[in-house]
Amino acid sequence: MGPGAAAHTLLFLTHFLFLFSCQCRCEATQRVIEYNVDGGKEDLFDINEEAGLDLFEGDIVYDEKLGRNSIIGDEYRWPKVIPYYLEDDLDINAKGVILKAFEQYRLKSCIDYKPWSGEENYISVFKGSGCFSSVGNRRVGKQRLSIGSGCDRIATIEHEFLHALGFWHEQSRSDRDDYVSIIWDRITEGKEHNFNKYNDSTSSALNVPYDYGSMMHYSKKAFQNGSEPTIITRIPAFSDVIGQRMEFSDSDLLKLNRLYNCSSSSTFLDSCDFESENICGMIQSRENEDNANWQRVSKAAGGPDTDYTNMGRCDGKGYFMHFSTASGPEGNRALLESRVLYPRRGFQCLQFFLYNSGHANDQLMIWTREYDTANPDGTLRLIHEVKAPPGDQWQLHHVSLNVSRKFRVVFEGIKGRGNAGGLSLDDINLSETSCPEHVWRIEDFRSVLESTPMGAAIYSPRFTSKDGYTFQMGLYPNGTAGSPGELGAYAHLTSGAGAVEDGLVWPARWKQMTMMLMDQNADIRRRMNNQRSVTTDPSMTVEGTEDFFWDDPRKVGVKVTGEDGTEYFRGPGAGTPVFLTQARAVSRDFIKGGDAIFLLTMEDISHLVVSQPLPSTTTNPPNSTSSVTPNPASSVTPVTSSAAPDPCVSVRCENDGVCVLDDAGQAVCRCVVGQDWWHYGDRCQFKSSTQSSVLTAVLASLAVFVLMLMVTGVSVYCVKKQQRKVQREGEGITMKNLHSFT
Repeated sequence: MGPGAAAHTLLFLTHFLFLFSCQCRCEATQRVIEYNVDGGKEDLFDINEEAGLDLFEGDIVYDEKLGRNSIIGDEYRWPKVIPYYLEDDLDINAKGVILKAFEQYRLKSCIDYKPWSGEENYISVFKGSGCFSSVGNRRVGKQRLSIGSGCDRIATIEHEFLHALGFWHEQSRSDRDDYVSIIWDRITEGKEHNFNKYNDSTSSALNVPYDYGSMMHYSKKAFQNGSEPTIITRIPAFSDVIGQRMEFSDSDLLKLNRLYNCSSSSTFLDSCDFESENICGMIQSRENEDNANWQRVSKAAGGPDTDYTNMGRCDGKGYFMHFSTASGPEGNRALLESRVLYPRRGFQCLQFFLYNSGHANDQLMIWTREYDTANPDGTLRLIHEVKAPPGDQWQLHHVSLNVSRKFRVVFEGIKGRGNAGGLSLDDINLSETSCPEHVWRIEDFRSVLESTPMGAAIYSPRFTSKDGYTFQMGLYPNGTAGSPGELGAYAHLTSGAGAVEDGLVWPARWKQMTMMLMDQNADIRRRMNNQRSVTTDPSMTVEGTEDFFWDDPRKVGVKVTGEDGTEYFRGPGAGTPVFLTQARAVSRDFIKGGDAIFLLTMEDISHLVVSQPLPSTTTNPPNSTSSVTPNPASSVTPVTSSAAPDPCVSVRCENDGVCVLDDAGQAVCRCVVGQDWWHYGDRCQFKSSTQSSVLTAVLASLAVFVLMLMVTGVSVYCVKKQQRKVQREGEGITMKNLHSFT
């Protein structure tokens, strides 16, 4: 063999060995790397036990010198706007989730949070060795609350802040033995005190029934010394309900709002499922009197056959609004306007379900009608054209608004060329929150749960963030070998458009990906969504290598083929194998019409890397109870402005009233109104209700009746007295005549 042949042979062998080694590496890494952010700990009590903490009731800081914490007494209340400080040692992901928890408090109660600006008492959140808090406002100045490793789950954070606001665990109630049995011999030795209960002088249930679904309830496995439950519910169906760590239950919110005298929430604006005939105060536009109208119906020709709220499950219910495009000229319009709304923050999220059974040319336009002194009848501003091709299902839509003055939301239906079906609306919600960016709808989810093998994942479509990063969610519907019966959820960066990726910063820096399974309740305030967030730490490496975990997926990922045949790279994933139990996934309205909906968002939280500014020695007074913190996603730094003075600054509206400017530019209080009650007065300082009005009318009628009765009695008495006088005078005359005669 000559030198040339030998060289070619050597080159061939080298190339063969390279391909062989590459093939072995690719096959060895075909399964995507996944990082469990929980580290095997399912609940906050597991985290604290692993850390060796021996806290009162598992997560409560108890100071003997201060005495037992209590929610009895105003001295333990916080103001409705609570100052907070996020300490530097907190994980960046934890900071982002804390701000998300604050948003839930604002949405579902009148409790708000603001960066500490020098107030005497405030909550300082730090990274301790677990998850714990004191109960109530201890009035010690800096009151510490720990969100340690593994505690960065939204329900855990809400749970600890409920303690700080004044709440004990649910099973500590004085009446708990009527609802659960504590199996004392199954409790780990020395942990029995965690199952104490308190009488009504220490803790109040606020006249709310015992709540198996409270996020403040222990799970059935709390502090167990084996595998048997330590808590048995007297109603067996609630055995797997207790210990939920998803969201506030209805009763959690009822107690919170009662304790703090909330009559409305801070960022909620409106919700409508159209079950009431008054359609939530919506109106048909007066500008459209000679055109078509939206109609309140329970069924529409061409579809849908049911509403989205009840899905045909309730007799006598199930209404939605429908604009028929089955007849009439092209261009026919129908305008449905919300009641007048009063924003506080300057940004809103409109969410609704739309069913398009009409033609592809039919349109739904979203407008706002905004009012000011120059336009007392309002000015229309086009916000968004909804893209919704005809189909046979209700579709979820989100529209971001940016309104800062009195307004209405306007839904405009426009008929296209065809003559079929129409447009239908249901379950409208409007809140002063940020909209989720992406929707992943899994159809026939129960079938997916049953048919997907354990250990097999399904993946969402790839979505692109505002910053240009592409990501997706991986879901284990039937769990993994180590976590059977659980849904696993992981967030992955993926490759997208190469030209865009070449211009991105790698490793990705502080991008928080949130995966939320939506509870499809009609009212956004009652939803118990289940969510987890993970954040791209640019310094994190793949275990056992020097590769950065959140580097370009083309570098650290695995090539995969999507359902549409497209090849792309999927990077390592971070998440949890215990996202939600299958039992909980089939409860509430997580599955509706057979489908499950995941809301996915990636946002930049790099501003949270910077320390929260400390207040100066001179500070402004705390915000009034009607104030709302600006968008927390922008910064934790208080916002200042050099704009002209706001007339509302000197006006304090009570009972959650809102200060607005009237047509003359004068500051007035707009008072809160309920279904059968209302506040009134120049500061909304008085309250009345239908019941009190009826009582007043009854008392007034009764008073008039008594007065008339008295007048009648006096009149009768006077008449009779006059008659007797006349009779006596007549008798006197007769006697006188008789004497004269004799």
